[in-house]
Amino acid sequence: MAQAGGRAGFHTITPYLIHAEVDALVAFVTQAFDAVETFRSRGEAGGNHVEVRIGDSMLMIGGRAESEAFPAMLHLYVDDADATYRRALAAGGSSLQEPSESGDGDRRAGVGDRFGNQWWISTHMAGAAN
Repeated sequence: MAQAGGRAGFHTITPYLIHAEVDALVAFVTQAFDAVETFRSRGEAGGNHVEVRIGDSMLMIGGRAESEAFPAMLHLYVDDADATYRRALAAGGSSLQEPSESGDGDRRAGVGDRFGNQWWISTHMAGAAN
């Protein structure tokens, strides 16, 4: 649902990752999570700004050569946590947690990327209470 004042396709909160290697981070999320680039610009200070869609959510990625990384921990709901976990590893991620039942109705796995971010990947299991 769009909020008043927000752009179409955006939710109330949109994560923004900062890193000097913007293109490499965009490539990782594209390969690992099927991200689709929707917008790219260059700011007055020379930094890059890229917006990608992952599922029904937007993620902003920005930075320039001098940018200090500003990593985050992100949680994604996907159709198949196991397959997405394997794809994220193939994209260069490192395992934080192999896929397993979490006890809250989700099957969850964790992957770290080389940019300092953690990606927690979940699939809510059919018939689970939550």
